[in-house]
Amino acid sequence: MRRSVTWGIIRAIGTIILLVGLYFLGPLDEAQKVPLPISLAVAGVLLLAISALEIRAITKSRHPEIRGVQALAVTVPLYLLLFSSAYFLMAADDPGSFEREIVTRLDALYYTVAVFASVGFGDIAALSQQTRMLVTIQMILNLLVLGAGIRVFIGAARRSRGAGRSSPPK
Repeated sequence: MRRSVTWGIIRAIGTIILLVGLYFLGPLDEAQKVPLPISLAVAGVLLLAISALEIRAITKSRHPEIRGVQALAVTVPLYLLLFSSAYFLMAADDPGSFEREIVTRLDALYYTVAVFASVGFGDIAALSQQTRMLVTIQMILNLLVLGAGIRVFIGAARRSRGAGRSSPPK
């Protein structure tokens, strides 16, 4: 069990490092060629598909709690990085979208995490209607990710663990 926990932590940290690395080094300029609503729809479908695969992996795992932590290490950073990418692209397309310029990917990530962690900050504010709409959508989805998303992963882990105890040993 200890070995599984160690590998689970290593995989979770590795996944986060990989996702953040892809965000900072990936070719976001190519995404600028696609209209933002289409990019957001594709990103949403991608996130839902990955979440479904993670839930399935939790229910099939010998250590569902560990797999649940790994699932969160994939889905939460991916969720944040998808919004961060959208804000970066919006700011590049229309610098007047925000009160202060979002010039770098780090600026966009900072803004995304600030919106995720709270709704009260003053250094960067959404100004355009399109930007305010996306920020509002993120705030609503934040509640769903924090509440329902985590609950689904934990529920899958508990169901899997419970099913494992009631089934006869192989």
